[in-house]
Amino acid sequence: MTRFVVVPQWQGSPAARAMLLAAGAEAIAGDLPRAKTVVVDVPVEAGEAQDTGIRRFSALARVHEAVADALATLGVDASHPAGREPAIVVGGDCGVAVPAIAHAAAAHEGLAVVWFDAHADLHSPATSPSGAFAGMALRAVIDDLPSPSPAATPGAPPGVVPPGRVFVAGARELDDAEADLLDGGADTPRHLAPADLDDPTALVDAVVASGATALYVHVDLDVLDPAVISGVSLPVPFGLTLEQLVAAVAALRERLPLVGASIAGFAPATPAAAVDDLGTILRVVGALA
Repeated sequence: MTRFVVVPQWQGSPAARAMLLAAGAEAIAGDLPRAKTVVVDVPVEAGEAQDTGIRRFSALARVHEAVADALATLGVDASHPAGREPAIVVGGDCGVAVPAIAHAAAAHEGLAVVWFDAHADLHSPATSPSGAFAGMALRAVIDDLPSPSPAATPGAPPGVVPPGRVFVAGARELDDAEADLLDGGADTPRHLAPADLDDPTALVDAVVASGATALYVHVDLDVLDPAVISGVSLPVPFGLTLEQLVAAVAALRERLPLVGASIAGFAPATPAAAVDDLGTILRVVGALA
């Protein structure tokens, strides 16, 4: 059975009301099976950059170490390709995916990452307009940033996955520095816009053609169209329908073993607003689980 690691981290977000992300993670946790859910303690304080160019870096480092520890202690399941029960990390901001990907990459040399998000999250400290780690999260997966996450292997950059096995799906708001990293050839991440996901075959075929033998899926809920979900910090129009997202995840899982996943970006304005969106979110959880 799927395990859940809930991480109400808000320190990586650039949003003015970033702490709503903590409330969002806690709202999702309320609908998960308690016996299969671990909640990671997140510091109350914002933290300091520590000369990294990443805002709140010290707090992020503490959280990411705790996430790595939580994933390492999940029970063994010999029937699962990972040797452990698959885990879904529930944020919080998108930075929670980085230690989870590092954990999966350490066990699976052929890991591919499919990153469903309205934004590419490919900034570095040098290009980021905000200094927020959530906007650098995917870059930390493919590049040697001063990441707060533990390394997947000793001496290696954190959570390393070759760029050619990374796929940005549903993004529609890219800064120039991020666009320059996408679709530049075999050694860069592949970008699939929402229209490219009308039929998930193109995405699935691309992931399989990359030589991947295992799959990690990250979903920032702002990949969905604002008409589908309201409780996100940075909504972008012309996103995916719920049916597109669920169909894409199902098609990927038919071809490759899912060895890890994460959901992030739920920032409901009020508890009542959270209830309105939870049905949609649980459909996404169901597709991953």
